[in-house]
Order: sequence, then structure tokens, then C-alpha cells
Amino acid sequence: MTRFALTLEFDGTPFFGLQRQKDGPSVQQSVEKAVEATTGETATLHSAGRTDAGVHALAMRSHVDIAKDIPPFRLMEALNAHLRPDPVAVTACEIVPDDWHARFSCIRRRYLYRIANRRAPLTLERDRLWQVPQELDAEAMHRAAQALVGRHDFTTFRSVHCQSDSPVKTLDRLDVERVGEELRIHAEARSFLHHQVRSMVGCLALVGMGRWREERLAEALVARDRAELGLNAPPHGLYFVAAEYPSDNGVE
Repeated sequence: MTRFALTLEFDGTPFFGLQRQKDGPSVQQSVEKAVEATTGETATLHSAGRTDAGVHALAMRSHVDIAKDIPPFRLMEALNAHLRPDPVAVTACEIVPDDWHARFSCIRRRYLYRIANRRAPLTLERDRLWQVPQELDAEAMHRAAQALVGRHDFTTFRSVHCQSDSPVKTLDRLDVERVGEELRIHAEARSFLHHQVRSMVGCLALVGMGRWREERLAEALVARDRAELGLNAPPHGLYFVAAEYPSDNGVE
């Protein structure tokens, strides 16, 4: 068996999430079907992160184990051919050591959340950003966000369906910037709780609207109570941007 690391780009709009689902299509199902069509083998796709319905990815790292002798470039081309018309693309493919794991070897994950801060309806990027018509104060949002950076109990920002053993996580980065009519929230950590990024973004938006004081975000964190959550941002503005791995395993 050869382990292939795949980099996936996908539009999450038509999917019920990345992981295989009972009730609807998933990114995992699409890729596994493409692997079977290419190799005749049944393979399981393992990925660095789990994304909800509607969440997108710019560079999701995944892996599959394949017995067929096939060069990485040929595998990538074949998978992309069989993935059509699903909005999933393999943008990179390489052979990795057998002990390399897309999920468990990952040391940092990066997410981007995009907010369209405008009144006019979205056309070209509909379902790609969360549209907030009220004027948002990006600087106030950025200042408030820094209270969440570091090691904390993120119970307030954790879905009730989260399966993580502990609500304690270390958030390495949470930055807010304005680029024209768009606000971009950058989040980095070794791992995240279910809905953590969307929950943090929703509360930051309340700060930006002036509905929450900047200090209210820190108060919600300290409360360690999901009932203190002000708003959960919708999934379609969220992007899995990158997964990082130790350089000594030959994969970045």
C-alpha cells in the first residue's frame, strides 16, 4: 500500500460537510468514489479537519492508501476527471511515509472567515461570504479578539454536539482586518472545537455592530457557558485555509 497526501480545494455549498454523511452528499464520499473509479479499490479518506455543511476549503490536507502502482501526478489527474462535476479539486498529490497522517500529524490549522460588509446583495460571491449590512468596526473587533488568544476553556464557543474530550484549547491567532468592503478574520490553532471559529466570529460581529462592548467578549469566555454565546456565524463565510506539519516528515 502507498500513502498519498492530497490537497483538496472545494466549494462546500452542495455538501453536508467533509465527512461522509448518512443523509446527504459529502466531500469524503466524492473523493472516495473517485478513488474507486480510478483504482478499483475501496479507500478511506482521512483529513486534517472536519468541516460543516456549507464550509469551504482552499487547501484541505487529506490522505488515502492505495495498492495500485500509480504515479502521484497521474492519480491527481484521474481523480480530478472522476470528481467532475462535483466542486472538488485535487490541487496537489504526493507520496508520504506510512506513518504520516493527515489528521494526527497536523500541528497547526488555519481558518479564514469572510464577511461582506455592504448593503447591496452579493451576486458573484453569494454563498462565499456572510453579508452583514450594518457598518462594522474592524478595529474594535480586532482589539476584542485578542482576549481569546492563548490557552483557555472555550466552552462558551463550543457546540453542544462537540465530541472533543476537553473544551480547553490554545488559540495562536485571531486577527481581524478590513479589505475594502470585506472583513477577514484569521484564526490559527493546533486544533479547534466544533463551531469554535463560527461562534467567535459571530460574537466579534456583535462587537463590530456596537451591540456588545469590547470587554463583553472576554466576559463571555470567562463565563464558560454556551448560553452566553451571542451569535453563531453562518457556515458559508468559513474557509479551511491550510494545515501545517513538522518539516522532518517531508511534508509541509
